[in-house]
Amino acid sequence: MRGHGQLSVAELADLTGASEMTIRRDLEVLADQGVLERYRGGARSLLLRGEEPPFALRAQEGVEVKRRIAAEVARLIADGESVVLDSGTTCLEVARALRERRLTVMPLSVHAVNALVGAPRLKLLLPGGEPRPGELGLTGPLAEASLAALRFDTAVIGCCGLSTANGLTAYDLADAAVKRAAIASARRVVVVADAAKFSRTALAHVTPAAALHAVITDEAAPEEETAALRASGVTVRAV
Repeated sequence: MRGHGQLSVAELADLTGASEMTIRRDLEVLADQGVLERYRGGARSLLLRGEEPPFALRAQEGVEVKRRIAAEVARLIADGESVVLDSGTTCLEVARALRERRLTVMPLSVHAVNALVGAPRLKLLLPGGEPRPGELGLTGPLAEASLAALRFDTAVIGCCGLSTANGLTAYDLADAAVKRAAIASARRVVVVADAAKFSRTALAHVTPAAALHAVITDEAAPEEETAALRASGVTVRAV
C-alpha cells in the first residue's frame, strides 16, 4: 500500500495470496493505527514521503531481526557500564535484552522505561522531557539538560536513515536534538539500524557516519554501504 498509494481488496489479495477476508481484517487494523484510510472495496495510504510510520506499525515489523540486533548490542556492553538508550522500536528490544544485566541505564522513551522498571540488578535513571505522541520518546530542553549533566560509557542510538554520504538522520527535529545530546554525552556510540534504514535519508541531520563507533545491522544491509562505513573507521556487525 505504501508503494502503490491506493489499492482495492481484490488487488491486495492477488498481490499477497491472502484471502479477501484476511485482507479486510488487516486493513481495519492498519486503519485503526492511522496508517491508511479505508473506502468501500479498498484503502489508500496515509503515509507521505518523508513521514515517520507510526510506532505501533513499526513495532510489528522485523521483530526477529530487531531481537538479533538487540542481542548483539547486549554482547557489546559489559556489566557495570552506564548506558543511554535511545527511543524507537529496535532500542526497545535492546532494553528488553538488557533487563537482567548489572548496568546503569537511562532510557529516552517511556516504552523502554516500562520495559526496565523493576529489573532486579539494573540501576534505572529517568530523564526529564516531553513524550512525543505515540512514539513516547522524550524530547525538549529537560531531556537535553538531563543528558548534558551526565557522561555514559555507551550510547545506543536508533535512526530513521543512515548512509556514509548523509550520516545519521531522523524524521523529527526535536528527536534529532536529543540524539545529538545523547551522542555528545557518551564515550562510545553504537547505532542500531536494520537493512531498510540504509535506503532512507530523513529530514534532520544528527551526526556524520564517521562519528559513530559501531553499527549493528542485519545481513540484508547493502554491501556497498557497510563497506563504506568500515572504510571510514566504523565497526559494522551484521547479524
